[in-house]
Amino acid sequence: MTRDEALNLVRERIKNQNLFKHCLAVEAVMCKLAEYFKENKEKWGLAGLLHDIDYEETKNFPEKHSLIAAELLEKLGLDKEIVEAVKAHNEFHNLPRQTKLAKALFCTDPITGLIVAATLVLPSKKLRDLTPENILNRFKEKSFARGANRDVISTCSEIGLSVEEFIKISLSAMQEISSELGL
Repeated sequence: MTRDEALNLVRERIKNQNLFKHCLAVEAVMCKLAEYFKENKEKWGLAGLLHDIDYEETKNFPEKHSLIAAELLEKLGLDKEIVEAVKAHNEFHNLPRQTKLAKALFCTDPITGLIVAATLVLPSKKLRDLTPENILNRFKEKSFARGANRDVISTCSEIGLSVEEFIKISLSAMQEISSELGL
């Protein structure tokens, strides 16, 4: 599946613009991580872009989220590693994340939400004005953006990154697509 085909699929299945932008943000971070680790950028990007493809139909059924997506992606012939990463990114299932791709997707999903929340409290509401230090301070503030699970973000250590390094890479990736994110 090409990136354009994946993007069309996401547009068909995700109508909520914030969720759509979240998928773009996760894709951008996954691509930046693939570059950093010298991994397959297309594969990692597809995993990020498609990870929440079933979210609108499963948002009230967390026990089904990511399972329906994995089934769909498998039927579409996506790489098994992408399918497994998408399936395992939902912490509800407590599935093992055995590949670097799966581990990266797991910690990337919530960091994008933390970065967006940290951006929206800035006077400018612009990613360009956000610093890694600002995000790190917000990371330590447990009451801020509670949905951004700090324990999950901290699993970036499983791919060999400190929280600080992960924040820098993630912010840089999101700043590169700030116009697409409207931030």
